[in-house]
Amino acid sequence: MTERISAREAIALVTDSFAELPCPEAEFPPDGPLSWKGYGDSRARAAARTGEQESVVCGTATFGTASFGTTIDGRAPLGPVTAVLVAFEFGFLGGSLGERTGDRLETAYDYARTHRLPVVSLVATGGSRMQEGMLALTQLQRVARQSALTREAGLAQVAVLRDPTTGGGWATLGAGADVTLALPGAQVAFAGSRVRPPDADPAAYTAEAQLAAGSVDALVPKDGLREALALWLDLLTRPAAGPAPVPAALGGTTDLPATGWEAVQRARDAERPRAEAYLDAYFTRRAAIGGDRCGGTDDGVLCGFGRARDGRTVAYAAQRGTPTRPAGYRTAARLVRMAGRLGIPVLTLVDTPGAANDAAAERQGAGAAIADLFAAVATARTPITTLVIGEGGSGGALALAAPGNTWATPDSYFSVIAPESAAAILKRPAGEVRATADQLRVRPQDLLDLGVIRGISPHRPGG
Repeated sequence: MTERISAREAIALVTDSFAELPCPEAEFPPDGPLSWKGYGDSRARAAARTGEQESVVCGTATFGTASFGTTIDGRAPLGPVTAVLVAFEFGFLGGSLGERTGDRLETAYDYARTHRLPVVSLVATGGSRMQEGMLALTQLQRVARQSALTREAGLAQVAVLRDPTTGGGWATLGAGADVTLALPGAQVAFAGSRVRPPDADPAAYTAEAQLAAGSVDALVPKDGLREALALWLDLLTRPAAGPAPVPAALGGTTDLPATGWEAVQRARDAERPRAEAYLDAYFTRRAAIGGDRCGGTDDGVLCGFGRARDGRTVAYAAQRGTPTRPAGYRTAARLVRMAGRLGIPVLTLVDTPGAANDAAAERQGAGAAIADLFAAVATARTPITTLVIGEGGSGGALALAAPGNTWATPDSYFSVIAPESAAAILKRPAGEVRATADQLRVRPQDLLDLGVIRGISPHRPGG
């Protein structure tokens, strides 16, 4: 369990300035809408103990200003970002959601859309307030609608999960955010601690478990939250104009391969530059998203947002040379759709021998995941630029490629199938694999002649 701090302490921890929004004042019976005996007294005690009148504090805040000296990867942010901030006070009836909580949240989201501001939620809640019955539970629908409207408006939502984040607060503001960060050790689960099966594994109800399951993007310690939020808001609110520029090739040679088999061998060379090298050269700083929000992660696909060298944000999805798993395709699709909503162009780096084809991948829905990524790329709202930096293995690679804006490096290839597999299917002896590679026309110059790629990336001087 992580250290619990109040809403005001959490606000002071991550912001440079904060101005509370006016709170709506609806009529409220002394013991609430259900006339729950003693509810009014409980509210009064909670107010006296916390200094708050409700379980959530809402206002506008600035992040990333130079006044507190925060730097990002050794560089100052481009400038302060103003956002609407929602902070839960767990000390007020367990941070539970009631009608008045819903009033405040709706006001905050409406203000964000009116003023075109992103939303940051510092969540710490035990769920819906039972003293208000179904009227409390229906606040989840209300909050979900406000979040959806804000998403449709193209405004970013970032959530920080404090301890605990359970029930409807997790299932709306937490899991429903574009980017979800969590404090290490925090309880994060739909089921609260008092309603779980008696034999349940407590480790399954933690931020660490949600990270492993692909439902949280990153664990951030308390002393790193200010910098992390400054970085994310800096990235998500300053999109680049037009398509992402094509990265320069980083390989050690500018010569094109003489044969198809040479192209394959170059792409499989262990010394060839990989995705990390390209991302480091392309971005001055970046932040990763993690997980497909369906229970899976794939370390073989890097997804996130970065500050390009022209100072604007580009989203990226990059394969790392391994067979791509269903969770990798779903995470990439999530990235493409999020970037589209926020008006951010996308860069994809293709490098995979193909989609993972083991039994586990099939059980995890490989075909459906690849189909979903094809659909996300085909309907992308913002331009996608693709560079093939190594192996382009069949549909598992093509799913990440931009139609009409795919480029290749001199040490890459793209093929309908691996030459070895093609020879096996055609019942050719192993000695004919090299000739089969030539027949498949997999070299960068072949792909250009065929119109499959738009061009061969120029070599970076000294790269």
